[in-house]
Amino acid sequence: MLAERFPRRAYLVTMQLIQMAFSVVLAVLVATDSPLWTLFAASLVIGTGNALNAPAFQASVPLLVHRADLAGAVSLNSVMINASRVLGPALAALLALFGATTSQLFLVNAATYLFLVGALLLVTVPDVRGKHPEEGWRRLLTGINIARRRPVLSRSLLTMCIFSVICLVYVGLFPSVATRNFGMDVDASGYKLLYATWGVGACLGALAVGTVLANVDRRRLVTYGFGLFAISLGAFAVIRSPGPAFPVAFVLGCAYFLTATALITIFQENLADTERVAAMPLWFMAFGGSVPVGNLIFGPIIDAIGARWVLGLGAVVAVLLARWCDLRRLPPSAYLRDERSAPPERTSLITVAGAARASATGPRPATRLPLTRTTVPGSSTPSRADTPARPIGSAP
Repeated sequence: MLAERFPRRAYLVTMQLIQMAFSVVLAVLVATDSPLWTLFAASLVIGTGNALNAPAFQASVPLLVHRADLAGAVSLNSVMINASRVLGPALAALLALFGATTSQLFLVNAATYLFLVGALLLVTVPDVRGKHPEEGWRRLLTGINIARRRPVLSRSLLTMCIFSVICLVYVGLFPSVATRNFGMDVDASGYKLLYATWGVGACLGALAVGTVLANVDRRRLVTYGFGLFAISLGAFAVIRSPGPAFPVAFVLGCAYFLTATALITIFQENLADTERVAAMPLWFMAFGGSVPVGNLIFGPIIDAIGARWVLGLGAVVAVLLARWCDLRRLPPSAYLRDERSAPPERTSLITVAGAARASATGPRPATRLPLTRTTVPGSSTPSRADTPARPIGSAP
């Protein structure tokens, strides 16, 4: 709602500068051994800035590319997110070897915001704002109302929320899973390599959606991705030694972000440009905001009975989601009709008067029967029904 009240580029730059400024504050607080509550306060501001920035930034990405290139743009953005997860800790460890302190690492992190600020200043970000019927506090419900009117959006959001809460518990509790299941020391290099292997798999899974799998129906990718995720998570649950955990972690990361990237691409494709800022916060709540909820619920359970049963439950739920989130079963009316990708209106000319009748009664005007076309965003190729629309009761 805030992003629609201000020019988009200025809003995004401001959010980046706020996060950068409080990252510097965080570095100063760490360097001066400030009270713990001040660290929490600075982190809260940074997190709030990220929460306000991320939906608006994601809503702006599709505006910078042609709609046909949306899958590639979304997959590259997912690669960026996962690459930062892998390269960030690796860079911090490398700088620490050269004597960088924790506060200096926070300063390096603050400097990285300048890259995005520079990019935002160099490109033209379209300032698209929607006019929605909700007024006042009801504007908070705009995204929910959009999702309720379009079943493909609500099904995607509910799927991602369930997936994040139950199936992605291992993401937030990765150290606990590695310690309990594989006997790894989280401070040793073996654990860091395992996490990096999972992160590399996630990067490649996200990248595949917009490259080698670009011509595959993304609804099919979601279904198959959930199946592959269920198999790999089940294997992750039963493995008892570090060796086999590495290839399984790679496949698990690949399946995780292949599925998530395909699903967010479908979600983005079924939003009008004027709806994105209102609807994208719901995606981030379902995707990122739900994972900590699952950690709070299942963390004590893992402490009580171990991680295997919790991961096994996640594998079973992933199998069920593969069936429930088969978006190919939804009717065309559940999707956004993409008028911009539709070809110019065409008509079929059918001459109903034969030469003999024409000579007897004179020429008759040709009858033009309109063609119907159905586009289903989310599939790699639109579904067309280029057949004449016949009047009721007419013979085929």
